[in-house]
Amino acid sequence: MRKQIISQGIQGDSLIDQEWLDVERLARVELTSEDPAHPFESALHFDTGSAWRASSPGEQTIRLLFHEPLRIKHIRLEFHEEKYPRTQQFVLRWSPGKGQSYHEIVRQQYNFSPPETFSEVENYAVDLAGVTALELSIVPDISGSDVRASLALLQLA
Repeated sequence: MRKQIISQGIQGDSLIDQEWLDVERLARVELTSEDPAHPFESALHFDTGSAWRASSPGEQTIRLLFHEPLRIKHIRLEFHEEKYPRTQQFVLRWSPGKGQSYHEIVRQQYNFSPPETFSEVENYAVDLAGVTALELSIVPDISGSDVRASLALLQLA
């Protein structure tokens, strides 16, 4: 009998060894706004010390349009907020049809309460075949304050 031990989801160190996709090479991005001092490319590289930030308050959308359909097995999102307590919501969707229709992956809300709670890291194990577009919509504060959306890290595998 042949046996193989399999992991039960993605654990700590396996994220370090993950083969992340080169999103800059594989896609073009559409954004509702961008602070020139905090470009989207900042969110594509681990440990840059910077992040993407919107230039205007309110809901923001980041849409990745892939040059060729991809298979995506893992999505990692990281958000930071060190100043303003708030409840943020995001929706992550994917499209197999060049953005003609989208399928929701996750919709989530969470609270930032700096200085205690200033970071939110989300890791999603998925199995999406033929992905032509990935869309992230962020409502930085569901109460409607004029806080700007930001994204510290977006990684795909």
